[in-house]
Amino acid sequence: MNHNLVTWHDIVATKNVVLLKEILAEDVIFHSPVVHSPQKGKKMTYLYLSAALQVFLSEEFVYTREVVNETETFLEFEVIIDGITINGIDLITWDKEGKIIDFKVMIRPLKAMNLIHQKMGEILAEYQKRESTH
Repeated sequence: MNHNLVTWHDIVATKNVVLLKEILAEDVIFHSPVVHSPQKGKKMTYLYLSAALQVFLSEEFVYTREVVNETETFLEFEVIIDGITINGIDLITWDKEGKIIDFKVMIRPLKAMNLIHQKMGEILAEYQKRESTH
C-alpha cells in the first residue's frame, strides 16, 4: 500500500491537517462536487480538503470500499450529516513520489449534495474572512 495512503487514513482518523500538507503535490488539482472549476495548486486543495474534513468527519464517517493500484485509489464512503445519509467517492491519483496530484470527490444523492454545498460554503466563507483580516 502507498505509504501516503496510510497517511491519508491517519488524517481522516485524527483530522490532522498538518499531515495533509505533506502528502499534497505543489501542482495538485482538486475537483469539488459542488464547484464547477477544478481548484489548482496545493494552497487551494489544502483549503478545500481542510474544510471537507470539518464537514464530513464524524464518528459516523466510514470508508466502505477501497480499490488501490500503484497510481490511483478509489475510496467509497458513507456518513450521516443532519439526518441525511451521504454516499460518496474520493478518487485520489498519486505521483511517483506518493504525493497526491489529483483529488476528486463525488457525492450522492442530490439532497446530500445541496447540504454539502451549504456547509462547505459556510466554512470557506469563514476561511476567506479570516484570511482577509491577516
